[in-house]
Amino acid sequence: MTPLEQLAVAGAGIVAGTMNAAIGSGTLVSFPVLLAVGYPPVIANVSNGIGLLPGSVSGAFGYRRELAGQRARLLRLGAMTALGALAGAVLLLVLPADAFEAVVPVLILIAIVLIVLQPWIARRLAHRRDRPAHGGPWLLLGVFAVGVYGGYFGAAQGVILLALMGIALPEHLQRLNAVKNVTTGIAYLVSGIVFVFVADVAWLAVVLLAAGAVIGGQLGARYGRRLKPVWLRGLIVLVGLAAIAQLLLD
Repeated sequence: MTPLEQLAVAGAGIVAGTMNAAIGSGTLVSFPVLLAVGYPPVIANVSNGIGLLPGSVSGAFGYRRELAGQRARLLRLGAMTALGALAGAVLLLVLPADAFEAVVPVLILIAIVLIVLQPWIARRLAHRRDRPAHGGPWLLLGVFAVGVYGGYFGAAQGVILLALMGIALPEHLQRLNAVKNVTTGIAYLVSGIVFVFVADVAWLAVVLLAAGAVIGGQLGARYGRRLKPVWLRGLIVLVGLAAIAQLLLD
C-alpha cells in the first residue's frame, strides 16, 4: 500500500469503529476500502474482522456504565454468539464468497422494520404474563444465527442484533447497544482466531484498521450514548437503508 492508501485504511478504521460502537454497520465502510486498495474479497473480509476487533473492545469499554448488572445476559448471549461465529467462520472457508449476498439486504430490511416497530411491539408484549424475562429460546436462536452471519461477513450484524434484543428484552436501547458491542466483539474474536490459523491475513491492513477502530470506538461510545432512543433508532434506520443500497449496487 502507498502512504495515502494506508491513511485511507486507518481513516476507515476510525469511521467503522465509531459506527460500530454507536450504531453498527462499520464493516460497510472498512470492507470496501480494503477492496479499493487491492485486497481480494476473502482476504479483505478476514482482515477486516480481525482489524475491527480492538474497536469493539474499545466501544465496550466506553459503554461499561451501561453494561452494569448485565453479566448473566452477556454470558448467555455471548456464548451463543461465539458458537455462531465459529460456524460462520467455517462457512466462509468452505462456501462461495457470495453465498449470503442475496439474503443480506433482506435481513437488514427486516431488522429496520423491527427497529421501527420495536416500541409498539414492546408495549404489546409487556402485557403478556408468559413473556420470558431473558428473551426466551427464540432470542438465543436469533443471536446464534446473527453470530453465524457475523463470523461469515457481519455487515450490519449490530443493526440486526439490536432489533432482536429490542423486541425480546424489556430494556433501554442504550443498554442493549452496550451488549451489542460486546457480542459483536466476541464474533470478531472467535472468527479471527479461526482465520489466523487457516486463512491468509493482511496484517498491515489489520494494524491500520485496529489503530483507527480503537479511536473510533471511544468516539462512538462518547457521542452515541448521548443519543435519545428515538434518535438512535432513526440513525439505525438510516444506516441500515444505506447498507441495503450499497449491497444492492455492488
